[in-house]
Amino acid sequence: MTVRTRFAPSPTGYLHIGGARTALFSWAYARKHGGTFILRIEDTDVERSTPEAVQAILDGMAWLNLDYDEGPYYQMQRMPRYREVIQQMLAQGSAYHCYTTPAELDELREVQRARGEKPRYDGRWRPEPGKVLPAVPAGLQPVVRFKNPAEGVVAWKDMVKGYIEFANSELDDLVIARADGTPTYNFCVVVDDWEMKITQVIRGDDHVNNTPRQINILRALGAAVPQYAHLSMILGDDGQKLSKRHGAVSVMQYDEDGYLPEAVINYLARLGWSHGDEEIFSVAQFCEWFDLDHITPSAAQFNTDKLNWLNSHYLKLSDNARLLELVRPRLLARGVAVAAAPALEAVVALYKERVATLNELADAAEVFYIELHPEQALLDTHLTADALPALQELLLRLAGVAWEAPAIGALIKELIAKHGLKMPKLAMPLRVMLVGQTQTPSVDAMVALFPRELVLARLKKYLP
Repeated sequence: MTVRTRFAPSPTGYLHIGGARTALFSWAYARKHGGTFILRIEDTDVERSTPEAVQAILDGMAWLNLDYDEGPYYQMQRMPRYREVIQQMLAQGSAYHCYTTPAELDELREVQRARGEKPRYDGRWRPEPGKVLPAVPAGLQPVVRFKNPAEGVVAWKDMVKGYIEFANSELDDLVIARADGTPTYNFCVVVDDWEMKITQVIRGDDHVNNTPRQINILRALGAAVPQYAHLSMILGDDGQKLSKRHGAVSVMQYDEDGYLPEAVINYLARLGWSHGDEEIFSVAQFCEWFDLDHITPSAAQFNTDKLNWLNSHYLKLSDNARLLELVRPRLLARGVAVAAAPALEAVVALYKERVATLNELADAAEVFYIELHPEQALLDTHLTADALPALQELLLRLAGVAWEAPAIGALIKELIAKHGLKMPKLAMPLRVMLVGQTQTPSVDAMVALFPRELVLARLKKYLP
């Protein structure tokens, strides 16, 4: 059997990190088994679905490099087919018209709650042998309900959670088409999974309660029932359910915040799944190793520090030319014009070992291309009387030294020995005057990045 998985987001908002993990696991399962990965946009919530949200989903998938083999399919474009299947179910008796009004349903639920019962539809319009149905109200458009089995159980072996069972007596007859004829979410999902021949449904565990209803409808249609794998939720750093208040939960927000897609993919892969003690692995390795047996049924907890650690790892491995193309637009967005010198690629190469995100890399690069105004407190702290003679001599001799890190480094060492200083006494004020910071990569390499004229100008500005 050819594996066919799907990711089926609702376009009522951006692609959030939980949805991205579901997409990743569905995609990886298909790739592992040489199968087909399908993207399906479940846009039947017309009031809340927007073209912008659809584009946000497509952008997020593209940024994560989660390519799909079929789709995107849009449920709103499949309405005629859903209505056709509903008519077939009405004809075969697995669905029926229900004329109970919303007011009558509200009244029914109130009575049931007062009795301490679970609020549910009481089947008053459900056809049964020998049962006399009420008279059809004039001028009232009915909903269509699925005739759920009244007895027995519906059960499945969940690929993550294990055996799950529901008594059919706990499931009332689901509305599968509203009074205006619009098919409902649970019904559209069933028809899509059936006709798209989905073999594994991998989704969040908030859908567990939908699954028994969907299985029963599939069986009523004579359709094959896919395997189900329900992923547990992702918790925030504080152990609470991940939400907007935790900060960046949109996938594209991670792009804006300076994360690399391969770092996010690697991190998402480890949210609830593991392969031994492996923490860092390529997408190809992940697809080779991935299975559903090693997904934990308990909630996964997001850890921003770990994501930062992973991102710093991938930054170190990244090609300098690629990082240049990622950092340049970040600088331009700040209004920073990147000059020909120093070469941005050289700046990126020097600083990428010291940062966790592309935004931090842009922060480090920015000081090479703007008019600098070091804090006066930093200048006062580090331009000390005992360091000034060495700094003044350094200024004079930098005018003639070979402009490369080894020669500059040798000059600095010569001067600290000559003036009886320790390295920080000279390096710290030099960093402050050139980049406004006390922490940089090796000071000789940092100085060598600048054009000689700019170094001399910045030192002259602050040295008496």
